[in-house]
Amino acid sequence: MADTKSKTGDVRPRPVIDAEICKGCGRCIVACPRKVLRPRTGINHRGVQPAEYTGEGCTGCAICFYNCPEPYAIEIEVPDRPKR
Repeated sequence: MADTKSKTGDVRPRPVIDAEICKGCGRCIVACPRKVLRPRTGINHRGVQPAEYTGEGCTGCAICFYNCPEPYAIEIEVPDRPKR
């Protein structure tokens, strides 16, 4: 049986945002239909406020990923489904 947990031990999909690559444009925050992204407190090395995941509610739709203009800033982590 395959492991159904992600790197963090969660079994649900989630966005992984690289705070050092994020330009803080907010396009992912606006585009998210579940409103599970928000501006992070603090700034990154570029001097901008990157986006962050609120911690729950992501469905793995990847709309944030497709709206992000910065390559490699957002990745959608989707755990493997259990084999039946």
